[in-house]
Amino acid sequence: MAPAISLQLYTVNAALEPDLDGGVRRLAEIGFDTVEAFAFVDRAAQLKSAFDAHGITAKTGHAFLVEETIPLPDGSVMTAPSHADTFAAAKELGLAIVIDPFVGPGHWTTREGVERVAARLNAAAAEAALHGLRVGYHNHDHELLPQIDGTPALRVLAGLLDPGVVLELDLYWASAAGIDVVAFIEELGDRIVAVHVKDGPMRDGISTASIPQDQTPAGQGDVDLAGALAAATALEYAVIEFDHSEGDIFDAVQQSYAWLDATLNKQEVSA
Repeated sequence: MAPAISLQLYTVNAALEPDLDGGVRRLAEIGFDTVEAFAFVDRAAQLKSAFDAHGITAKTGHAFLVEETIPLPDGSVMTAPSHADTFAAAKELGLAIVIDPFVGPGHWTTREGVERVAARLNAAAAEAALHGLRVGYHNHDHELLPQIDGTPALRVLAGLLDPGVVLELDLYWASAAGIDVVAFIEELGDRIVAVHVKDGPMRDGISTASIPQDQTPAGQGDVDLAGALAAATALEYAVIEFDHSEGDIFDAVQQSYAWLDATLNKQEVSA
């Protein structure tokens, strides 16, 4: 069965903040029936109401599970919601997997740092299981650039995680880190149950430290998205995301949706 096509709501958050219902309606008109929730803990009821009104569900969502405080780009610090509040909101919204979206670069340069991240994800997964939920981790480039004994730090993390903890591989950031995404997916097998489908030109120096301004709709850049999707045999969710897009974001999302829908249907027919 082909994975569900989803959208990370961060992509269109600027449109959702002033008009949540209107933004969700536009996503339904594009064809989405599944999305990935963003900043959902304090607005689970509002999100669910908008989703229910337009035939959309959220099965994955991003929430901080490893760190209790998160530095923000403007220099301020955010306090993460408690695990109890996070999992309660996830259940209210109907999520199946809660995915930690970011642990800072300083934690990925030593084995001890990666072991700490793994221990906290494993502990969060044990809590989540009591609510019937799974836990995952989503990467950027900084989890793959550092090598620990010759192995990318994210690969080291995967070896330390309990079997039930999954990965959501961001194909754009993995490619920016110089990873062969197809080989990486084949190596990790059923650990990868979700991917972020994101595209753009690949060149030296792409980093989350300075988000590129030239990301493109899926299939229009240099990321081997089709190869990665074909390699991900345990994939449950193919999640479109833009960190930034010039022009109308809903148009860019619609182009990505059309490409992804055609690609997944072609692969399913070939299989």
